[in-house]
Amino acid sequence: MVANTQIDYLLLKRCDKGLCKDCKVIPSENLATQHRLLVMDVGTLIKRKKRFIQGQPRIKSGVLTKDNMQELEGQLTAMGAWKSGRDASVMWTAMTDYIREAVREVLGVSKGYSGGHRGDWWWNDLVQGNVEANKVAYLKLMESTDEG
Repeated sequence: MVANTQIDYLLLKRCDKGLCKDCKVIPSENLATQHRLLVMDVGTLIKRKKRFIQGQPRIKSGVLTKDNMQELEGQLTAMGAWKSGRDASVMWTAMTDYIREAVREVLGVSKGYSGGHRGDWWWNDLVQGNVEANKVAYLKLMESTDEG
């Protein structure tokens, strides 16, 4: 005897209930005697991880040049952390510490704020000259007593 009941479920957390859209059962597709094919569109949310914390000093990776690479390579080979015969995890942490130290020394570390301009990026000698000329013209205007 074949049962006529139909079991079509998708287990989700209650908070994810809003992600399911356009859910339907296709009755013609028989997978087993009691099951039908369940089709639905499920939306997913991807949260982006922040790359850095504001105010935290970071290594200046934009300064890397061929000369810096050669200097960095020389420092890393001189440190000698590559030839230790200790446990792999201890060796790994020692190598990462040596690499970070050498990179900080060669490339430098930022002060911790973004590299954005702070309002004076546009101020140059041309602007300074124009401002001085406007001040002189304004003083002449204030000193003159003519209506013209």
